[in-house]
Amino acid sequence: MDPAPTPSAPGWRIDERARLALLASYQPRSLRDSAALKQITDFAAALCETPIALVTLIEDDDQLVLAKTGLAMERTPRAISFCDHTIRMERALVVPDTHDDLRFATNPLVTAAPFIRFYAGVPLRGDGNVPLGALCVLDDHPRAGLTPLQLQGLEVLAANVMARLTDHRDATQRRDQANVAARALTDSEDRVRTLADTMPQMVWSTLPDGYHDYYNARWYEFTGTPPGSTDGEGWNDMFHPDDQDRAWSVWRHSLATGDPYQIEYRLRHRDGTYRWVLGRALPIRDGEGRITRWFGTCTDIHEQKLALEEREIVSQELSHRIKNIFAVVSGLISFAARGKPNFAATAADLRERITALGRAHDFVRPHSATSARPSVRQDSLHGLLAELFEPYRRDGRLPIAIEGEDIVIDDRSTTPLALLFHELATNASKYGALSTDGGTVTLTVRRGDEAVTLAWVERGGPRVEVPEKSNGFGSQLIELAAVRQLGGEVQRDWDEGGFAATVTIPTAAFSRR
Repeated sequence: MDPAPTPSAPGWRIDERARLALLASYQPRSLRDSAALKQITDFAAALCETPIALVTLIEDDDQLVLAKTGLAMERTPRAISFCDHTIRMERALVVPDTHDDLRFATNPLVTAAPFIRFYAGVPLRGDGNVPLGALCVLDDHPRAGLTPLQLQGLEVLAANVMARLTDHRDATQRRDQANVAARALTDSEDRVRTLADTMPQMVWSTLPDGYHDYYNARWYEFTGTPPGSTDGEGWNDMFHPDDQDRAWSVWRHSLATGDPYQIEYRLRHRDGTYRWVLGRALPIRDGEGRITRWFGTCTDIHEQKLALEEREIVSQELSHRIKNIFAVVSGLISFAARGKPNFAATAADLRERITALGRAHDFVRPHSATSARPSVRQDSLHGLLAELFEPYRRDGRLPIAIEGEDIVIDDRSTTPLALLFHELATNASKYGALSTDGGTVTLTVRRGDEAVTLAWVERGGPRVEVPEKSNGFGSQLIELAAVRQLGGEVQRDWDEGGFAATVTIPTAAFSRR
């Protein structure tokens, strides 16, 4: 993206003294937390599908946040303000990814909360086209930009903001000027309604009690219903019969609590078929926090839903075949070991390791509605370890205790974790605490600021002696899993009381989230 014009660029000179004088004439501080402006930021966030929307004014040294949705911020220094760049633009400033823009990559609002990654703003212009601030939307994820319709919508809403600012200013001066501003405001509201009728989404609105009293043209085009026929509670009849009770339950919860409304359901199309849509709504509140209206959208997601279901089926089938491959490889090892006594012990070790990998894969793989799912969450470190250690249960008792915090894992970390702890458990059953009836193992999980410590401690086993060589195949597997694949460290201790191993792994290695 081209850098924003600087104040000294031709055509963009700003008389700062005159600009600040004009800004002061609006008495902006008295408009803080204005319910009318809050409705506009709510609408802007919903229109652009961003978590944050702001109305800002650029003062001498600070940026004043006049209205906000999704962010508890009153002001920022002007020196780090994105909107200070916007007021120097003819129309809009759009930054798809702040990390890729040299102007903003090191900005404190990017490197720290609210961690801005996407920004789009249009200038607020007062008398004489003088820029005063901006209406902007923000996201903590990068985006490709805004659609032409969303950009047009921001410009219409920015005009609405200025109409309200002008109305506020003129009302303190002369009644006739206030009437002119009110007519301009009415015109802006008409343009907002026109904008809703041209949006690709279905748009609807309700009274505070949930009574539907407005749908845009797209709703009637999609459903094929006569205008006004779905007012009140008639909308629920448009849902698939299997989705109606669920939709009512979610909607009643939002009405009772004021929580945002979001649900996927099947909506009857004008051709009589049902299509999947995503329904969302936000409440609009007055200055005292009372809900004055609900504003919502319905987005057709039918193709995306079907594509996701198809990908899920393919993923389940591939995962099932991978599971079968583990069984085939284990069978091939057994076949190769027949008649070769010297290979029997090695073959048994390989089969156990492959079985552990298969158990780990089965733990995290996608499951169908008919497949046997794990009894615990599939992103749980405790759950994976319990699955791996189950073969070591004796007389209904598991001699391996798992203590401490649970950690979220994913498919990337499952395989090296399975190799690591299968190797430790196998060694304990052959040479350590699990080789005796009374031996036990305690595995303690501790989460630090940037790493997780896994402490394996054996007690009650035979006398421990430091091995002459510690670079056997099992030790190499532990190093491969913990150090090379997970980026951690392994510390071993052959204490007289029992073998102990401390594994330290970066927190980020457990899960992509």
